[in-house]
Amino acid sequence: MANARDIRRRIRSVKNMQQITKAMKMVSASKLRKAQENVTAARPYALKIKEVLEDLAGSVQEYSHPLMEEREVKKIGLVVFTGDRGLCGGFNSNLIRMTEHFIADQGKEAALIAVGSKGRDYFKKRGVEITEEYISIGDNPTFIQGKELAKRLIALYSEAVFDEIYLMFTEFKTAMTMRPMTLKLLPIQPGEKGKGEMVEYLYEPSEASVMERLLPSYVETIVYRALLESKASEHGARMTAMSSATDNTEEIIAKLTLNLNRARQAAITTEISEIVSGAAALQ
Repeated sequence: MANARDIRRRIRSVKNMQQITKAMKMVSASKLRKAQENVTAARPYALKIKEVLEDLAGSVQEYSHPLMEEREVKKIGLVVFTGDRGLCGGFNSNLIRMTEHFIADQGKEAALIAVGSKGRDYFKKRGVEITEEYISIGDNPTFIQGKELAKRLIALYSEAVFDEIYLMFTEFKTAMTMRPMTLKLLPIQPGEKGKGEMVEYLYEPSEASVMERLLPSYVETIVYRALLESKASEHGARMTAMSSATDNTEEIIAKLTLNLNRARQAAITTEISEIVSGAAALQ
């Protein structure tokens, strides 16, 4: 058994760690509140524009757009949204694992557009092609950042660098619940409603001009939503992980305190035994 001095040193070390995990939990909770508000505000618009555009894509007649044209799939692009930092439980590892399985299932040449350093570093070490990387996005992504990323994805698809582009991100549910998901971004395809029910739309000034404006806006909105969902999930995962770490330090401190009391009791018992033995020797 370790002596009392070593145990006290260990207790001090764990208490310092506990202060750090508590502080990180509070910081993550504050960031999560803002990120959750952003997701809640952006999600309805993103879902609605997706629904409307899928209906339009299924109802337009004799209209083609580069973002809607399907071609033989030779190479796919995966936009992987991970974090720049760790200490967030399984947030990064779950998404990376899903991406690996997706690449294996597709059986086609794939390259990554890495959003976040964790995914970039992991796949770079394993020889996966990284076409582009976006690091240090920040804790509160802006629509301008999403728009710039979307424009680049549109260019990569239009230039036939990729024949399909997928978003790999974590959808935020609650601080305790989040789901890694895959969303096909390009080419834009008609939805089930658009395929089954022909909805009549009136275009002003023309069908072509409306679609020319709406299609890039759709891509920008979906990419921005993925950024927000990913950041909210990261903050939630980090807050949960730090909360668990704080609880674990409490258990460790309790066990160390018990060991300290036992060590002190053993030391006192030993001293008493020595005193009794010494007194008996003098008689």
